[in-house]
Parts: sequence; C-alpha cells; structure tokens
Amino acid sequence: MIPRFAQRGLEIGWVRLIGDDPALITATLTDSLASGDIVFCFGGIGATPDDLTRQCAAAALGVEIELHPEAEYEIRAQLAERLNANHLRMGEFPAGSRIIPNPINRIPGFSIRDHHFVPGFPRMAWPMVEWVLDHAYADLQAPGQQVSQTLVLADTSEGPLIPLMEQLLREFGGLRLACLPHAEGRQEVELTLRGPPQQVAAGMDRLRELLIDYRR
Repeated sequence: MIPRFAQRGLEIGWVRLIGDDPALITATLTDSLASGDIVFCFGGIGATPDDLTRQCAAAALGVEIELHPEAEYEIRAQLAERLNANHLRMGEFPAGSRIIPNPINRIPGFSIRDHHFVPGFPRMAWPMVEWVLDHAYADLQAPGQQVSQTLVLADTSEGPLIPLMEQLLREFGGLRLACLPHAEGRQEVELTLRGPPQQVAAGMDRLRELLIDYRR
C-alpha cells in the first residue's frame, strides 16, 4: 500500500493494528475521528459475526446503521438470484455514509467524514483506496515533490553516527532522516533522507562529506 501513496506524493503518518474486539474498535475509531486525520480502515466490513467495523463506526459516530441505497443496488446487481438477507448486511453503513466502489465484486466499502472503510483483501482494498485518493484528495497530491535516497554503510553501527546525523539535520532542517541498523549480526546501517528532490540531493552530498571526515 505504501507505494500507492508515495507515487502520489503522500505519506502514511501512523498505523494501528487491532483485533476483533468491539470495545477496542469503537474506542480506536472514536479517537481517530476526533483527530481530524484522514484514515483508511481495512477489514471487518463483511456479513459474518466477526465483522464488527461497520457497527463500531456507527457507535463511535453516535448514529444509526442503515442499509445504504446505492450499496443495496450494487449488491443486488452483483448477486442477482443468489441474494439473501445476509448479503444485504454488507450494505449497512453508518447513517450519512458515502459508498466506495469495489471494481472486483461490486460489494462497496464506505466513507464517512475523512474515514474510509474497505475490505481486508488487498486485491479489492488497493484499487478502492486509490479511487478515494484520486476522487477525494486530488488536491493534496504532489507527485515527484517528495523523494527519498538511501545510503548503505558497511562496517559501522548507528551509535558512532549519531553526532553526524544530528549535524546533518541542523544543516538541512527540511529533510527527514531515517536510520535503520541491521540486527542480524552484520555491522551495517542504512541512512535514508526524504524531502524535496533538490534538498535530498544536497543533503546526500553533505552526508558523504561528513562520512569522509568520520572515516578519517
């Protein structure tokens, strides 16, 4: 999923993994709805008893859950004579929701406020997330305005590099730096810079200069 955001110049700010506990799901959604963040929620929108996300979203919002007319149309069109009442549960969303089209099997997800709920299956979820990004957040996209470059350093560990990294960030405050040491017994560190292309290029040049002094 990360590359689909990155190619649009967007980044994922946080991730939470939670289980099928209705109290926990409701509390998590109550918290995220209050944050003002744009949130994508994966899984738990089917018709089986362990699919609780639709109901918990309604509880967090303080609204009723109801059969969405557009979702009902899509489900009926997809299932035809195979349709039963359990299938229509998948079209029951918190009141005020908007549907997210599902190009794989027409069983939609839903959006409410800046929260977007899609299936847990990547084959379905990814194109649905892309549809939301391109229809609801096109104005936030900035392809190519953020890039990253990584330098792999052998025969070193992260500790001795801390003063060097601190100096680099003092000089290039607009860049983000990530340090990833390997934990498999190898003395190897990955340093990644992310930001506008010209600043990343200049930051990498400066990083190499600092590393030359560090190696002496």
